Amino acid sequence: MSENAAGAVIVISSHVVRGSVGNRAAVFALETLGHPVWALPTVVLPWHPGHGRSTRLTFAEADFDAAIDDLIRAPWIGEVRAVLSGYFGNAAQARSVARLIAALRQNNPELLYVCDPVMGDLGGLYVPEATAEAIRDHLIPLASLATPNRYELAWLSGAALDDNSAIMEAALALGPSRMLVTSAVPMMAGGTGNLYLSGRHALLAEHRVVENPPNGLGDLLAAVFLSRLLSGLEDEKALQLATASVFEVLARAVKRGSNELMLASDASSLSTPMAMVQMRRLVHPAQRRKN
Repeated sequence: MSENAAGAVIVISSHVVRGSVGNRAAVFALETLGHPVWALPTVVLPWHPGHGRSTRLTFAEADFDAAIDDLIRAPWIGEVRAVLSGYFGNAAQARSVARLIAALRQNNPELLYVCDPVMGDLGGLYVPEATAEAIRDHLIPLASLATPNRYELAWLSGAALDDNSAIMEAALALGPSRMLVTSAVPMMAGGTGNLYLSGRHALLAEHRVVENPPNGLGDLLAAVFLSRLLSGLEDEKALQLATASVFEVLARAVKRGSNELMLASDASSLSTPMAMVQMRRLVHPAQRRKN
């Protein structure tokens, strides 16, 4: 399959030397599923900060912006079908990527942009507030699909999200036409869920909770779900397969006692997952308003 037929994906996030988070997770998943990938790191780390302190290699804001200019002028830019962004090293990078998305859409209005707003979790923000604000103000409005966890969506929307109805209302208010919210409120005991909301669908994909999970699950889910959408699958099937893939990779890594996702060993889980996922159709907020 040629690059023009498959459609290249630009992936912009952190890079670790050891591990399967950020670009290391997303690029592997997308390439395994058949997509040519252009990978741009925002920072480089020896390993995930959760494993302990390490050196943080950064780029000057002007240099990163110049690299974005290079991409915009690249003679092969017509190959790009989608962009996925994740962790940013500073607010200026987010603004630079917004400029890239705007330029790409001048040539391809159908460009799919997935914004994974990697900014925090239950413990609060772990990026500077200025970076989180740049993601909210410059990138979320451009997103075809956003993939926050529940705590990131709460920060972005400024609302308490104690149940799935509140999550859906916040997702609708935020703006992107499609939203995939991880760490949603489960309906099955001992479970966790991915809640997907579009103009037509309100879907919940659930699986059992796996204790002490390695990092990188959000990065992996965003990439695999993007791939399934690019392949032309209907939203519900794309969500089911992406959730099954991530759960299967997670469960296998934990069973082996690994502190990282083991993507090279579990590549088959990305393409042909066997894990069972409970799919539920929720009442869409628009339907509740009609009633």
